[in-house]
Amino acid sequence: MLKTILKTNWSRATLALAVAALSACATEQSRTIDVPRPTPAPAAYQGARAPIAVGKFDNRSSYMRGMFADAVDRLGSQSKSILLAHLQQSNRFNVLDRDNIEEAQQEAKYKAGTLAIKGADFLVTGAVTEFGRKEVGDQQLFGVLGRGKTQVAYAKVTLNVVNSQTSEVVYSVQGAGEYTLSTREVVGFGGTASYDATLNGKVLDLAIREAVNNLVQGVDSGAWKPQAR
Repeated sequence: MLKTILKTNWSRATLALAVAALSACATEQSRTIDVPRPTPAPAAYQGARAPIAVGKFDNRSSYMRGMFADAVDRLGSQSKSILLAHLQQSNRFNVLDRDNIEEAQQEAKYKAGTLAIKGADFLVTGAVTEFGRKEVGDQQLFGVLGRGKTQVAYAKVTLNVVNSQTSEVVYSVQGAGEYTLSTREVVGFGGTASYDATLNGKVLDLAIREAVNNLVQGVDSGAWKPQAR
């Protein structure tokens, strides 16, 4: 009888450890954070694309701007690349890339032609206004039964639409996002995660995507009116 009870308890303990091992894995969560924005129009856009140029995108947050940081604005450069992609993928704009004019001129020479650069009525400039990283950890029975760690990245960006002739800011939008990566170890089972630098790009992508969506909603609501050509 005692042998049967011990065998049953051992089976239950083994099953519990197996379930804990399966559940102790890395998980990722992401969400966009609401900011005030225009109410979108219900009708889908059917018109032609409007040309739009992309200007500077700077890191105005305190992240990577300390005493020992170098002069390279990696966060701003990464954000500008993401902005170019999302503007083009919105199917609302013909995005004009000014960063590769020298390369375009060289390609035009290869084709024995001249470079015909298009102009745009509006210029989009951007800034990372808030950015932060943090780690949150917890332990079960002083870490004997298990421990967990969550990496959190937060970003907020601002996009300004500038009239290229008057330099007037005609429209502004914001976007914010939060991205988390969680890991848990239970009784020696589960994953461990070191600092994940890719969360920077992921949370910037969320925030900029939200800002571009708000930019498009502004066109739909008539808050600003780029002219298609």
